[in-house]
Amino acid sequence: MNILCVIPSRIGSTRLHRKPLLSIQGKPMIQWVYENASRCKALTKVIVATDSNEIADVIYACGGTVEMTDPNLLTGSDRVATVAKKFPEMNVVINLQGDEPFIQPRMLEQLIAPYLAGEAPDMTTLAYPLEKTKFNEPGVVKVITDVNQNAIYFSRAAIPYFRHDTKVPVYHHMGLYAFRRDFLMHYKTLKQTPLELAEALEQLRVIENGYKIRVCLTEERTLEINTPEEFAAAQHFEYVSL
Repeated sequence: MNILCVIPSRIGSTRLHRKPLLSIQGKPMIQWVYENASRCKALTKVIVATDSNEIADVIYACGGTVEMTDPNLLTGSDRVATVAKKFPEMNVVINLQGDEPFIQPRMLEQLIAPYLAGEAPDMTTLAYPLEKTKFNEPGVVKVITDVNQNAIYFSRAAIPYFRHDTKVPVYHHMGLYAFRRDFLMHYKTLKQTPLELAEALEQLRVIENGYKIRVCLTEERTLEINTPEEFAAAQHFEYVSL
């Protein structure tokens, strides 16, 4: 099976200026992401998709592969689909965000496990058990699933509402996706949907159009970098290579 991992990375960021180039423990953030993804032996190819020559130079300097993309593309998935279109031999395409410097190769293997097992879901994503203290934080995306581990809904709100005291698995969603390549080509043609716009969660477009997202589980934790506080925490994050 041929698996392409695309890391969309743009220089513009509203919360952290020039985020991909920020140094974490002595190395640019985007370099962390690329090198950790490249350690996953299940991947056929890893490419950084960017509109920035500065980001490209960082990746070239560490021996990586880059595809330059249009800065007017709206989303990371659009950037990923643009690159994937050039590689028709790929069966599965991963969208790995450029702000996941501590991603583990084993987590990527968990993300693509259904495909490696011979299944063909439209797409998969990764999540881990939600900490109770994060339940009401809008910055933490929650996901609930059906009995087959397909996503029912993603939300920044606290879901579900517990009218009765019962055990319900609620997961902390990671912004990491794998697509069957033909579905990715179809997905990029779909228009934005009301719930997607309301929550600012791109993956809701899939559910609103009647398609399924398989939620794969992990016990690992990373530190996604979106805020100055998370960037500061990354300087002391204990990264263990797995």
